[in-house]
Amino acid sequence: MNVITKTVELPDGRTISIETGKLAKQADGSVMLRMNNTMLLATVCAAKDAVPGTDFMPLQVEYREKYFAAGRFPGGFTKREGKANDDEILTCRLVDRALRPLFPSNYHAEVYVNVILFSADGVDMPDALAGFAASAALACSDIPFDGPISEVRVARINGEFVINPTFQQLKEADMDLMVGATEENIMMVEGEMKEVQETDLLAALKAAHEAIKPMCRLQKELSKELGKDVKREYCHEVNDEELREEVKAACYQKAYDVTKQALEKHARAAAFEAIREEFKVAYAEAHTDMPAEELEEKNALIDRYYHDVEKDAMRRCILDEGVRLDGRKTTDIRPIWCEASPLPGPHGSAIFTRGETQSLATCTLGTKLDEKLVDDVLVREYQRFLLHYNFPPFSTGEARAQRGVGRREIGHGHLAWRGLKGQIPADYPYTIRVVSDILESNGSSSMASTCAGCLALMDAGVPVTAPVSGIAMGLIKNPGEDKYAVLSDILGDEDHLGDMDFKTTGTPNGLTATQMDIKCDGLSYEILEKALMQAKAGREHILAEMMKTLDAPRPELKPHVPRIEQMIIPKEFIGAVIGPGGKIIQGMQEETGATITIDEEDGVGKIQVSGPNKDVIDAAMAKIKAIVAVPEIGEVYEGTVRSIMPYGCFVEFMPGKDGLLHISEIDWKRLETVEEAGLKEGDKLQVKLLEIDPKTGKFKLSRRALMEKPEGYVERERRPRPERGERRPRPERGERRPRPEQGEATAE
Repeated sequence: MNVITKTVELPDGRTISIETGKLAKQADGSVMLRMNNTMLLATVCAAKDAVPGTDFMPLQVEYREKYFAAGRFPGGFTKREGKANDDEILTCRLVDRALRPLFPSNYHAEVYVNVILFSADGVDMPDALAGFAASAALACSDIPFDGPISEVRVARINGEFVINPTFQQLKEADMDLMVGATEENIMMVEGEMKEVQETDLLAALKAAHEAIKPMCRLQKELSKELGKDVKREYCHEVNDEELREEVKAACYQKAYDVTKQALEKHARAAAFEAIREEFKVAYAEAHTDMPAEELEEKNALIDRYYHDVEKDAMRRCILDEGVRLDGRKTTDIRPIWCEASPLPGPHGSAIFTRGETQSLATCTLGTKLDEKLVDDVLVREYQRFLLHYNFPPFSTGEARAQRGVGRREIGHGHLAWRGLKGQIPADYPYTIRVVSDILESNGSSSMASTCAGCLALMDAGVPVTAPVSGIAMGLIKNPGEDKYAVLSDILGDEDHLGDMDFKTTGTPNGLTATQMDIKCDGLSYEILEKALMQAKAGREHILAEMMKTLDAPRPELKPHVPRIEQMIIPKEFIGAVIGPGGKIIQGMQEETGATITIDEEDGVGKIQVSGPNKDVIDAAMAKIKAIVAVPEIGEVYEGTVRSIMPYGCFVEFMPGKDGLLHISEIDWKRLETVEEAGLKEGDKLQVKLLEIDPKTGKFKLSRRALMEKPEGYVERERRPRPERGERRPRPERGERRPRPEQGEATAE
């Protein structure tokens, strides 16, 4: 075995090692990455040839965390790992977005990247290492790739940037960003922030990039040492340069003219398609002697070349004339209209429409029982704020069936969730679910989800600390040109044909989330800063439009929202509220109709009571308060007779607390039996607490103390107990005779 190990040091002195040549040697490239006790195996395999007709990059990235890595069993009946969970899918997307732009544009062979977590101790965060491992596996292969890249997490903790923080450190951070980059350029950014400024974000990106550079240099050294710096040869495209020039000459000006017409989405697509089809017809008429099979191949080339012509026409129109596909200037935002409470059934709802992108968001408020349990390999927690994003085919006019939730929907929903979650008060008692259904889409539906979701929250009466808006920015920059254009509120075509998709969400106080994908080389920090400041102006405009519809959370919840109240009790009373086998808490729920949950947190019991109306909640709260209340001598209580005895009866005067009502304390007159007073089990009566035995804790109750004393009543004197004399000493016992051994006879 030719085992090679390389090590890189992080700014704080911790190290990451890359080992190859030992495991998974039949893959095109494989490495084992290790940081302390966290170990990831990354492998990459590529097909030798492209599938005929493929004109895109068929890259598939998989990231999986094994439960045995942390010494755990998977849940469920089968006790084995199932399909990828949301966090694994999000990590896949982070790696994919950094790798994909760096494969050659004419390389179309299927490439499969697999990253597997094999060991973890719950200290270091493995998702921040997945991109480094994946790129290192590519560096160990001969697969064509214009990398290497690496990814790190950068967090700001107490004003200092920390690279790849631990789980514990991240809890103290006000910035949490994942950054992917080559040695020269930043390629991908995603993360959340606690209302920070644009300059803070730029500083974080610079800190991350400095940490990534030595990781990229390590991979280049590794690739050279393995002899993999020369990549395999391939030929996945057969081009006809003469035909390419024909398409450009015949179609460029027509496409440029369509670009300037400011048509709506479908009309523009039809106009572009008509130009291409017109050329195909003319080409076929000019080549009637060409075999049908060859003509079909030429038509496929025409499609590809015309796409490049269309892209070039759109980009030149923006760069040279400052005119975009829909006629806007580079800084213009599309027309916005919003509506609050369009739906009567949900607890909150809103419509946000920006140009041809529309989101209908709803908000549902639930109890603690509605929280989502996240049971991942290294994270087990409950989430009380959920946001789900749906992208049905009809939103783009497509005639196809709607399948399950895809990776894109999970990623877009997660970005909107990150943008909004920091504005939910920490002590808000409700579990919240926001759902964004995209009804129309032409660019930046995730940002429309953020805006609609914020309005839906405010419509439901959720007291968000500040309203949130979001915007997607684009960039047009041709290689070798100094001229560039930053676009505000991009269209779908501008995303597809442009060089950057940069989304930011924020409040009036600062940024809350960001996502950036860069498709070009040489993006300077100057351009990034310009894009950030232009995005800030756009966000402020969008937020102002939103505030015209609803400028603050509604002061009251809607009538059909379940009501919730909370209380905190001492830890020692938790068992009393629950009761043996849950008997007490279940009984209170049955009697009142309320839902009661109780958890031990921070050394106290936190109780949440929910119900359809205030009367139900008040009844449940009264019962709980009675259980946790401390009995006080001299207080009067409403009690229930639980059992009758010859010497009196036992009365439950507080939930779970019984006291003795002696026969002499029932009435002022002498009673021979309890029945003479007319008392029976289940009767209600008022009693006064006279005494609590300091040794046994038993309660002595009185009923007659609450009755008027009869005139002339004389208390009978109690005879004093006779004094006991001293005990006589017990006589000394003689010595015991030894017991006979088993089997021996006893002498008579």
